[in-house]
Amino acid sequence: MFKLGIIGTGWIAEKMAATLSPLEGYCVYAIASRCKENADRFASNWNIGKAYDSYDKLVEDKDIDLVYIATPHSHHFEHAMLAINAGKHVLVEKAFTANSRQAEELISAARNKGVFITEAIWTRYMPLSAKINELINRGLIGKPRVLTATLCYMMENKERILKPELCGGALLDLGIYTLNFARMYFGSDIVKSVSNCILGSTGMDMHESISLTYADGKMANLQSGALCLNDRQGIISGTEGYIRVDNVNCPTQVDVYQNYVLNGTYRSAREMITGYEYQVIESKRCIEEGLLESPMMPHAETISIMKQMDELRKEWGVKYPMD
Repeated sequence: MFKLGIIGTGWIAEKMAATLSPLEGYCVYAIASRCKENADRFASNWNIGKAYDSYDKLVEDKDIDLVYIATPHSHHFEHAMLAINAGKHVLVEKAFTANSRQAEELISAARNKGVFITEAIWTRYMPLSAKINELINRGLIGKPRVLTATLCYMMENKERILKPELCGGALLDLGIYTLNFARMYFGSDIVKSVSNCILGSTGMDMHESISLTYADGKMANLQSGALCLNDRQGIISGTEGYIRVDNVNCPTQVDVYQNYVLNGTYRSAREMITGYEYQVIESKRCIEEGLLESPMMPHAETISIMKQMDELRKEWGVKYPMD
């Protein structure tokens, strides 16, 4: 049994517990909250054997194979470092940290300690995400030239979006998915970045549009925000057709069009639970093989995208206390 310990009892921790509950060979072995009542309630709801009232106690549990950091962005660095110092392998929910400085320090500490660490941006680990690259490489849409990705939800009143001390704003919560979507399929050779942003009353970015130009002439247009609903689609356009992804946040269907005619549909596996399981399965594989990072989300990619978001926030004037 591969045993996961979760730090934090919010909705994303609930989703992980719901995901692993039916997954054979995996379990949430322990949960930790700074409030004993919350930990006990979470453990009771998900039939978890151990409930801790401190994060220190959880990371000191010798039976835990992997610690999942499910607290707000603002606390990822502190809690992941706690696990690393205890010699634990770590799965850190996106965004990995508040900024690239923290990301580099965290990854360096993990390497020095000899423990595995990776960013839990679930789309990176999904089989359907890998399928998209395969379809592109097969030349089904000719030469890719333009990519668009959108991800918006109505979240303008959520505390984690509004508060600078929680690393608020749409970028680290939603924009990170569109940036990763572009990175997975168009790479990192960006020669120009142009963006526009709407700030909220607390100084956090509430809606943004980002245009990226690549050295080979490709272009990506990305939009994310917390002020409206939208289709959440990703489109990769080529000289002979285009690929439409139903949801850049959680792809479940990919349609391939050649000369505007539907020529193939690919769906996520029927046995997929929520999609969160793939990052845990990959973590287990890496740990068993003695890897300190996952090739599906290399440390260099995590740091590079954190730097990209740092630059965007600097351009917009969005600051966090830990900057």
